[in-house]
Amino acid sequence: MRIIYMGTPDFAVQPLETLIDNGCEIVGVVTMPDKPAGRGHKIQFSPVKEFALKKNLKIFQPEKLKDEAFISELKALNADLQIVVAFRMLPEVVWNMPPLGTINLHASLLPQYRGAAPINWAIINGETQTGVTTFLLQHEIDTGNIIFQQSVDIQQDDTAGTLHDKLMNVGSELILKTVKAVEQGSVKTVSQPILANQKPAPKIFKDDCRLDFSKNAADLHNFVRGLSPYPAAFFEFLRNGEPTTTKVFQTAPEIAEHNFEYGKIITDGKKTLKIAVADGFLHIKTLQTAGKKQMSAEEFLLGNKI
Repeated sequence: MRIIYMGTPDFAVQPLETLIDNGCEIVGVVTMPDKPAGRGHKIQFSPVKEFALKKNLKIFQPEKLKDEAFISELKALNADLQIVVAFRMLPEVVWNMPPLGTINLHASLLPQYRGAAPINWAIINGETQTGVTTFLLQHEIDTGNIIFQQSVDIQQDDTAGTLHDKLMNVGSELILKTVKAVEQGSVKTVSQPILANQKPAPKIFKDDCRLDFSKNAADLHNFVRGLSPYPAAFFEFLRNGEPTTTKVFQTAPEIAEHNFEYGKIITDGKKTLKIAVADGFLHIKTLQTAGKKQMSAEEFLLGNKI
């Protein structure tokens, strides 16, 4: 089959590599336009583009997916199938183009966690299991008929980063399994069930990452795990009278009765740095203040008096 692959971040690289390594014919790769990044605003390629360049694949980077020139270029590739992994929402003129349709890989067990951040929200909500799903694209986002699913356990020490890698590995194999089934004509899809307890996975913005110390320790711990290492949960404290933004990457919950105000920082000035919350304390294990490197609480306390 002639396949067009669409994706942008690291999560989309390994599935593409798996398809190529198993002899699939990738006739084109569609990814986001290059953009400036960092302090020097140096032009940065997407991870998928960097990989596609190494493999000498034909690359498309349209600003607008409805652009007539881009649509014409896609049609000229005469693809049988399109595969989408962590990309933008496609217009119907694109996803309905190939005769065998467009397959999407989503990092959840659909219909749970439809949306842009399924890995983060699964951990934030304290789930013990998630997974990956391949499905056929249709009008409403993440609602198409399911082809295959594979579950993955979420361990207590998993973060968004570690779970990302697990799902990427499993998802790569599921994409290959799906392509083989399409090629053999053995695909049988099922419609997504309607659930009473439907959990969404909307995009996460910076303000969404602020820690709310009026919540329980376990919920805050999951919140930190679900945002680590990126975009990272944060709080602010006063240092020399100035608010200092502090990102938090690793915590530990402690259940205990106390009379402290929520958000009160308690420390021995040497090793322990914890914050009073609704049902106890949230121990800060790894953190990063603005302009500094990531460090342990002990390293932080060596150079900072709270």
